This record gives sequence, structure tokens and C-alpha cells, in this order.
Amino acid sequence: MIKQVKNNIRKSVLILALAACLPACTKNDDFFNLRDTAGIDAAIWSTDGAVQLHLNRVYDVVVPSFPFQVIPDRGQVHLASDENYFPDGEEWALAALGMRGVLGNNDVRYVGNRYTGNNGDNRYFDISRCNQAITNIPLGTLPQNVQRTYLGQYYALRAMVYFELVKVYGGVPIILDPQTPENLYLGGRKSAKECFDQIISDLNNAITMLQGFNPGDGDGRGKMTSLIASCIKAKALMYWASPQFNPSNDATRWQTALQANKEAYDLCLAAGKKLMANYGEIFQTEGTTNTEAILVRTFSPTIERRGHDGERRARPSSEGGSAYKGYIATKKLLDTYPMRDGNVRGASTQFAYDDVMFWVNRDPRFDATIAYNGSNWPLSGNNNRKQWTYNTAVGESNGNGTYCKRFSTPGLAVGNVPYSNNIGGSGMDWIELRLAEVMLNYADCLNETGNLTGAKDMVRQIRVRAGIVAGNGGNDYGLGVVTGRDQMRTLLLNERMIEFAFENKRNADLRRTRQMHLLTGQMQKIEINLVNPPQGTNLRDKGVLEAVDAAGVAFRDKLNINDKTTYLRYFRPYTIVTNTQYSNYSVPEFHYFYTFHDDFVNNGANIDPTIGWAGGTFDPLK
Repeated sequence: MIKQVKNNIRKSVLILALAACLPACTKNDDFFNLRDTAGIDAAIWSTDGAVQLHLNRVYDVVVPSFPFQVIPDRGQVHLASDENYFPDGEEWALAALGMRGVLGNNDVRYVGNRYTGNNGDNRYFDISRCNQAITNIPLGTLPQNVQRTYLGQYYALRAMVYFELVKVYGGVPIILDPQTPENLYLGGRKSAKECFDQIISDLNNAITMLQGFNPGDGDGRGKMTSLIASCIKAKALMYWASPQFNPSNDATRWQTALQANKEAYDLCLAAGKKLMANYGEIFQTEGTTNTEAILVRTFSPTIERRGHDGERRARPSSEGGSAYKGYIATKKLLDTYPMRDGNVRGASTQFAYDDVMFWVNRDPRFDATIAYNGSNWPLSGNNNRKQWTYNTAVGESNGNGTYCKRFSTPGLAVGNVPYSNNIGGSGMDWIELRLAEVMLNYADCLNETGNLTGAKDMVRQIRVRAGIVAGNGGNDYGLGVVTGRDQMRTLLLNERMIEFAFENKRNADLRRTRQMHLLTGQMQKIEINLVNPPQGTNLRDKGVLEAVDAAGVAFRDKLNINDKTTYLRYFRPYTIVTNTQYSNYSVPEFHYFYTFHDDFVNNGANIDPTIGWAGGTFDPLK
């Protein structure tokens, strides 16, 4: 059954890597829960169904899910950014943003010293699963074409894991073979270049081996393909060229990245990928109908252990939810959305900005993403439903001046919202990679190699899809004012913040562009209060607003919130709430690369701390 690894093995670091097949023990695959290659019957690598079960578990632990499925801890400080508001108690987020002082060596546990079979527990255990398959499948008797299809997927998944590690740590140990207690890896951290070389090598293998592999929709949706591997390769090369890894701005890296990203974009178009017509439906559409999705993690509300709790974490309490604080927009995110013609707030001559009616005349992605006081938010089959966010609103939570609409399913009934006893929820796919990201990655490369026109074209397509209008006087969807590379860099970073709001890309974008340490000010959100707040038993305006007529319609739902006089009769202009208990954003520059915690550094495994951290000697860029 399970060959236990003794706790006193001195080289505990890559007991990390020792867990070759370590899936969580479930009714379907507990016979794979073995510690090393010697504990596995070699016959499984010659059995199609057995390999597929093993591969399914690798997908489960490698491909990301909806944000905040597990309340983040110190191991996930890289989820924090300036797009979401984290109040008291979320120390991991506040520390990552420098608001609780400098992180210590043991405050980052992206590579943990534990493993329970869950997504993100320990990345080296996930690599170990891939290593066992890559080593042993060729020794089995499956037909060569079947072996190649499996191997291509394992190579792509291993590359994904190493890419995530390198984004966080810089150079990391590169382990490519199954480990045993008698033969543990002691090679220490490799250079960032060696790591990227390995990532690209794995992806090239995947691209070649998966040529012609078309798993289709249904059970095949979410599996790696040559197209997906090409898109991940392009993204990895863009990172290698970006300031986080390329502070001296070596132009040859950008040229290499440009070639790969053009190829990925062209392959997407050849495969029939195109932007979804409606931005608001991207995370509400599954299967072939979603023409934009490239890499997804599939879910089901009816199959045990195949659901997720994303719906509950996005919905308001009035609709069976318990909205997570990570889905509350910061004031900075709200301000980043441009006006309807693509110009920044206050710069448009066609669409005026009103700080009270801050939602009016904005980029349509604002309304598709942000649920604000009195906005339309279809839920539970009610297409005319209004969301009220003022403090003391009946059936709602105080302090939620905004909600995130993007990950909710309009037709899902309240009773089906919770993911409970490993079943239920919406079952909607998580989209980890979509065409818009491929296009903006390509735009970054075009801009950095001097093709401003090409970069603008990518953004223009995305803005047209969003519903932004061309504007007058050569405005060109807000792109007319951009005349140089530096301006385009700023626009692209802001465009990504808007387009990928709450998709857990902002932290990585700030780090990749070396903008994280430039964050200033304090974390802020907005709250809405009544003009006449309830006092004792005198409900005043609250009673009027929430009174229901004979048809069951609340008075507030009949209000025209876009009429300023009407709005201000009942609601005050928003209040900015600042978390004054903590300091301003203050991210040290050395936090662009975290360090391995002391559990690994102190166990003789040649894992050196990163420069800038206590005892740091390892240069993450060497």
C-alpha cells in the first residue's frame, strides 16, 4: 500500500520530490498513493485507464481553480495586489503588500513541507507525479502514439509547475527524475536561465507530441493540446524578456518572445479562437460555445468532488452567497476603468465623469464586473434584479460597497449555490488562459520591439469587444493619445488590470513589470450610506426604500439611480474607507523573488536563501 517516508530523513527538502504519485487518497485512485517508483506496480504504465487516472490527478493539482477556493495563508502571499481590498485579519495579503512590515523567510510557503493532495499544497510533489510518468510510460507497452499523447500532457503540466515556481522564486531546484530516500536531489537551486530553458524544452516536447491530439469537448475539455502548450511557451518567453527577469532589457529576449507570441496568436486564430462577443459572459459560458477559452479547469455540480465553491464566494448574502473580501474592488481598481471612449477619467471631451455617479459613461467592462449600489445584477433567474450595497441594506452585508459579478451564474437558483459535502455549486469552468491574454501578451512584445501600431491593434480589438466606442477627433478608442513605448507600457498594464479583473493575474503583472515596489498610498475601498441612516426604531429613508408594494416590488427597485437628484435624495456620495491600522503599500524590491523557508534551507539540501532575505546568498537572476 503506502511506503512511508520516515520523518527523520535528513534531506527533507526533496522529500518534496519524493512523492512521486502522491494523489490524495480517494475512492478512485488510492492505489496510486505510493511514495516512490519502487512502490508502483510497473503494469500500471501499460494500462490505459490506470495512466489516465494518474494523469487526471495531476491535472487536479496543477491547473489553477477559481481564486480563494481555499482561504489563502502565508503560502499564497503572491495572490495579493492592489485590485482587491483586504481588511484586518488577512495578514498574508497585508504583509505581501508591505503594509505589515517586511516578510520573514518563513512567511512564504509556496513550496510547503506538507502534502494533503490539494491543489497548490507543494509544487515539487506535483512535479514528482509528472517525473514518474515521464520516466515510466516509455517502459510500458502502450502503443507509441498513445504514449506520446500522455507524455505530451505530462511535459506541459510539468512546465506549468516550474513556470509558477520560477515566477515566485527565480532560480529553483530542477528535478527531472523520480526520487528515492537513497537518491535524493542535492543539486541546489539552478539559475533562472536554466529553469526557463527547461520550461521551454518541456513545452517544445509537448508541442511536438501533442500534434494532432484533439480531445474534444465534454470529457476532453481542459486537456493539454499543442495549441495550449504553444500559448504557455509564448507567455513564459514574455516573462523571460520582462523586467522581472530582464532588468537590463536585453532586446534579443523580446525578439524571441515576439516570435513565439505571434506564432501562438496565429495558431489561436487558425484553431477558430475569437473573442467572446459579450465580455460579461466569458465566465458564464462553457464548452465550444466559449470561443475565447484556451486552457480551462472543468467542474461539475453533480459529480462528487468535481465542483467548486466559487459561486458562493462571489454572490451577496441575499442570494445565498457569502462574498469573499478578496472580491471587493479597491478604489484604485474602480478608478482605473476608462470612460466609454477609452479615455481616462476626466480626459474625455465626449463622456463626462461625475464622482458621485461614478458608474455612468464608463468602459462597459465596469458594469460587467462591478456590482455597485442599485446596479442590475441578474441572479437566481431574475434578470431585472437590482443589487443594493448601502450599509444596513436588508439581507446584505455592511461594508460591501461593491461586489464582483464576473464569476456568478445568473440562472442558478439560491438552493444550488453552496458547494457542500463535495457536491453542488455552479460547476462553471475556470478559464486559466483565454485569447485576450494571448493578445495582450503579444501586444507587450510588439510594443517592446518597436511596433506600436501592432500593439495598438491588439488593444483596439479588445476594446471594441468590450463595447468602448471610437470617440471623436481621432480618439481611436482611447489609443490616439498614445505616441510612444512608455505610454503604451502604462496603458497595457492598466488594460490588463481591467480585462483580467479578479482573475488572479494582477500580482504577477505587477511583479513581471517591476511595478510592485512603486505602489503608493493606502488600501482603500468605497462604502455607501443612507442620507438618513436608521436611528433606533425610526427607519426614515430605509423604511421607505425597502417597503414592498402589492406586486412584491421594493420601492428602491423603481428608482432611477442614474438621475443624480433622485440618487442623492436617499444616498450619500460614497465614503472612502482606508485601513488605517496598517501602513501604506511598501513592497521591498527584493520581494520580486521570494525565498525558500528555513525548513528546507536548514536541512542540508543545498537550498540557499535569496539575496535580500535573511542570510541570502542566491541571486535569483544569475
